[in-house]
Amino acid sequence: MHTYRMTPLALAALALIASAGVQAQTAPADEADIKALAQQLETLKANYAQEVRRLRELDMQVQAMQARLAGKTGPASSAAEPPPVVAAATTPPSGEGYASSAAEAQQAQQASKRSVDDVKQQTATLFSRRFTVENSLSYARYDRKQVTLNGFLALDAIFLGNIAIENVESDTLTYNLAARWGVTPRMTLNLDVPYLARKTVFQKGGAGGSAAAIAQEETTGNGLGDITLSGNFRLNQEKGRWPETVLNVGVTAPTGQEPYGVDWKVLERDEDDFIRFAVPGDQATGNGVWQASLGLSAVKTADPAILFANIGYVHSFEGSFDDLDGNPDTVNPGDVKLGGSVYFGAGVAFAFNERTSLSMSFSDKLSRRASTRYKGGQWVKVIGSDANAATLNLGITYALNRNTTLVSILGIGLTPDAPDFTLAFKIPYML
Repeated sequence: MHTYRMTPLALAALALIASAGVQAQTAPADEADIKALAQQLETLKANYAQEVRRLRELDMQVQAMQARLAGKTGPASSAAEPPPVVAAATTPPSGEGYASSAAEAQQAQQASKRSVDDVKQQTATLFSRRFTVENSLSYARYDRKQVTLNGFLALDAIFLGNIAIENVESDTLTYNLAARWGVTPRMTLNLDVPYLARKTVFQKGGAGGSAAAIAQEETTGNGLGDITLSGNFRLNQEKGRWPETVLNVGVTAPTGQEPYGVDWKVLERDEDDFIRFAVPGDQATGNGVWQASLGLSAVKTADPAILFANIGYVHSFEGSFDDLDGNPDTVNPGDVKLGGSVYFGAGVAFAFNERTSLSMSFSDKLSRRASTRYKGGQWVKVIGSDANAATLNLGITYALNRNTTLVSILGIGLTPDAPDFTLAFKIPYML
């Protein structure tokens, strides 16, 4: 049991209370003076409550570090880093606006700490957990329409030819099994193994040469996705105005079904045997090339909230394939080089209580154009392969028990290149 002496702030608060009582007995005080004294008293109470919380936080951090050095680390500890987050308990436990006992202060600290740990776990910045297994299930909806003009303008005003509406609707269900291993208090290793199930509906107007006719075809695909191995390295802990920063490094292997060289189904040809409508026979589950990522994350506590941000770059290596052409009548081997991607995001999180927290964040990913090179040819940029995928994310974290948490995230696409919406549920089990 730890004891603490009365701080100067606490003594000053008691002095103000006594002074106010004497003034009330001796002579009526001016109303403005009473209000000023009351404001000073409330300020001192708030400062005292904050000081008590900080003392308890430092005390528990010291105990946790001592236990860890002695090989007796418990399940709860401190953490480190960026993207979705949680907040500390904002209301002191006692009715007077400050902790009335060491037990209440410790209880408030533990509640706040669990909420913060749950959110930081989702940003892969919780270094105090020795091992975590996470099961997640996410659904993404993508719907894109475009008008295709097959003809020419006469007299710069009259269009002669077909006006076709093309529509692509895609639904993707992804199960991801992730393992997080806290190697040291400053480093974690992560392994993500996804399994995808995809369904895509292709619609094309102008079937049979008639602008009113619509052709439709549905394709599916499922299988193992691209496996990612990554590491998080804590550069420095939060201190004063400086946030806690973490370096993120990752490698993605092309273990999923590549989108190149797949079989195509021809649904319509014109009189000249030109393919008017064809769709892939199977849906891809991976990019087909090796990728490496490098990023930096930062998190800053600003009671009663936590601010977080991240930025990084994804580099795609060249890959060679037996067939790059989408024409099912020809086979053209060559190389593919996907464009590099820059991603960044920022957000804030708040805790409702010791079990529940809410996070809000914005994320964006900018991808450059991809390039292809047929065997014996030159590199050619693929028009329309660049993308800007921006998303607004809303998340709720709820602690089921001491070791298990339920995380739900709703993503709303803000640009045409982003999914219309995504819905994800994660259940990390922490040891």
